[in-house]
Amino acid sequence: MNNTELLHLLHSEVIPAIGCTEPIAVALCVARAKELLGELPETITVSLSKNVYKNAFAVGIPNTGMTGLPIAIALGATVGKSEYMLEVLRDATPEAVAYAKEYMLRVPAQIHINYDAPSILYIHAKVSASGRTAQATIMDEHTKFVENNEAKGERREVKDERLEAKGEALTLRRVYDFATSVETSELTFLLEGAKMNTAAAETSFADQYGHGLGRLLRANTLSATPEMHRLFGDTLFTKIISYTCGACDARMSGAMVPVMSNSGSGNQGISCSIPVYLYAKENHCSEEQTLRALALSNLTVIYIKQSLGRLSALCGCVVAATGSAAGITYLMGGKYEEITYAIKNMIANISGMICDGAKPGCALKVTSGVATAIFSSYLAMQHSVADSTEGIIEEDIDRTIRNLTRIGHDGMQVTDDLILDIMTHKK
Repeated sequence: MNNTELLHLLHSEVIPAIGCTEPIAVALCVARAKELLGELPETITVSLSKNVYKNAFAVGIPNTGMTGLPIAIALGATVGKSEYMLEVLRDATPEAVAYAKEYMLRVPAQIHINYDAPSILYIHAKVSASGRTAQATIMDEHTKFVENNEAKGERREVKDERLEAKGEALTLRRVYDFATSVETSELTFLLEGAKMNTAAAETSFADQYGHGLGRLLRANTLSATPEMHRLFGDTLFTKIISYTCGACDARMSGAMVPVMSNSGSGNQGISCSIPVYLYAKENHCSEEQTLRALALSNLTVIYIKQSLGRLSALCGCVVAATGSAAGITYLMGGKYEEITYAIKNMIANISGMICDGAKPGCALKVTSGVATAIFSSYLAMQHSVADSTEGIIEEDIDRTIRNLTRIGHDGMQVTDDLILDIMTHKK
């Protein structure tokens, strides 16, 4: 893939989003169906793949103080605008939310899990009013609308053609070469995205969101109480963790703040940008170094996700933090060899972390991923690396990455079913 194609790939995968992308994508689909109907629906039925349902089950919806699909669907029907894409609920003012809550009680949505959905990311919305019906379908990507007849048939594996161009497969080496050679003026949107995500973290420090780990770490770091100072200190390590999990705290709990997402996930965008940005800022790295590190981090995530899939039983923070490990290693002075070491160290460590849906607890997983990324980078710079005698690690870095994604995509299918069964049968 040439630099122009990779820039296009970055621009298509690193985009702003408000709220967790699965319920937001459901709201987007309902909004499109409502627009096709031309009036407020009197009935709403949505059919979702199991992974979409899992990730929309318990996460906060922006500006509502509520969690889950019913309010997201109601907002999509009443105030959502499909032209806003993953910012579909941008106009969810307090007045609009109050109306949506009343509408939700009058027009309760019928929500079904489609266990035979043709894609792991599948959303179908059917609405009706005045004797007329309209439908919309999203499949494969959070903002990809398809014709209804395209969404029928047997389940299929989606081959992402963006992985290849003109016969040349994307590899980590190609990712590295791009990040270290592309004209940096083309990358400024990544820096703006990192600043956007950092601002989301600062929102979380001002109030209680989720489990409040980011706020707790930041407050105690600043006040430097003796106990917390002994445990964490006023360090860059603590700052990186507090900001990254703080941004996750805010968005998982429904704060009305935009974040720059990566591969359809705000948490992935947060986890692959904030650690790199703060490390660069605190170490007085140049803007060029920062931009190249952010490109390396974001594109590494995109590369891994395109063989793993948009949604899986493997937690996305593993992938996103792996991107951060690559970016931080670059900022430490690492070259391609050290970056491969950092990625191998990541895969040797937290490759088994499951995704049990989007929720406030995602901030805890983000914390684990980011902390491991920093450890992995420091080990890599000492040329300490998990080698091919260890587990799923191979000499070839691309084969090592494929081993990880094979486990997440193929090996954890039963795990995914079991997670959903547990989530939907709690007492």
